[in-house]
Amino acid sequence: MLVHICCSVDSHFFLEKLQADYPREKLTGFFYDPNIHPYSEYQLRLLDVKRSCKKLGIDLLEGEYDYENWLQAVRGLENEPEKGKRCEVCFDKRFSVSAEKALELGEKKITTTLLVSPLKSQEQLKRVGDAFYEKNGVEFISVDYRSGGGSQDQSRVTKEEQLYRQDYCGCIFGLTMQREQQDKLMDEMFSPICGSILPASIEERIEIYTKRNEIEEIGKEYKIIKHKFLNYRQMNFKLLKGKTKILDAYALSYSTLPRGRAQGKVEYSIDNIHYFNREEIKFITLDFFNEQNSTNYQTIKELIYNPLTQEKEISFRTQINATNYDLSPIIVVAEIPEGKLTITLDTKIYEDTKEKLIIL
Repeated sequence: MLVHICCSVDSHFFLEKLQADYPREKLTGFFYDPNIHPYSEYQLRLLDVKRSCKKLGIDLLEGEYDYENWLQAVRGLENEPEKGKRCEVCFDKRFSVSAEKALELGEKKITTTLLVSPLKSQEQLKRVGDAFYEKNGVEFISVDYRSGGGSQDQSRVTKEEQLYRQDYCGCIFGLTMQREQQDKLMDEMFSPICGSILPASIEERIEIYTKRNEIEEIGKEYKIIKHKFLNYRQMNFKLLKGKTKILDAYALSYSTLPRGRAQGKVEYSIDNIHYFNREEIKFITLDFFNEQNSTNYQTIKELIYNPLTQEKEISFRTQINATNYDLSPIIVVAEIPEGKLTITLDTKIYEDTKEKLIIL
């Protein structure tokens, strides 16, 4: 039986149940999910599915990540709600490719772990699956592992196996509507030009779950725990001298401007810290930054494209302000500018949850 797999949270419990209910069937997993966006999220889910299938002794095949073709398939349905027409087209595409893979492998049965997802309609999935049975002769096995306490069992298995538990289906359009309804920043779409790994980002989770797999390989005990914190994202920053001259400048993490814009000038300096006359803004030179952080940046652009880790930046910020809770802008420049300056800084600070790997 070919089993289309969407994610480990759904697949691990689902595959365990299938192994018990169909002991004579050789199960083959097929990870085909071109709907998942961004690609880093796809990589993270695949990473966890590989680990899950390995633990269960199930072979896993990966389908093509043909995201552009998926976008074409759902064109015009971007605003459809969850479980609406877009989902049906999405199922249809994934079933079609999965059915072709089943025929290629000589399989006579197919099913999908989407059947156990609370975000999906079982009736909708069965309707699409039965249609493919009639067309391709590959029987769709529709099982209900949600009812009778199944969802609670699935949650238990997820916690016991310490699986990666995503909080959206994977689709960019579903994510957009979900975050709008929650009034939350869609930070899954943030990817800084410098390639830095941001707190609570998909890239950070990839690091955590990759490390988790390595720890398991050497038999060490661990826990993945969650904790709340104030997260930070910087969308736009610009330093303007006069009316037109843009200066190279870098704003440290957790630099914020309540109204997003400030005008003024540097008034005085104390111990290499240069104080602006508005919004508690501070300027420091690149030379001072290098001296304090034992770095050797030659230009501000080099700092922009290859910054310190956020942990080091926060530590440096604390060193300058002697407090852990300061949100004043700290701006690094090559030389302290004179005259009228305009600072534009668009940021977001918000309550968030992040994961942490603890080796026992």
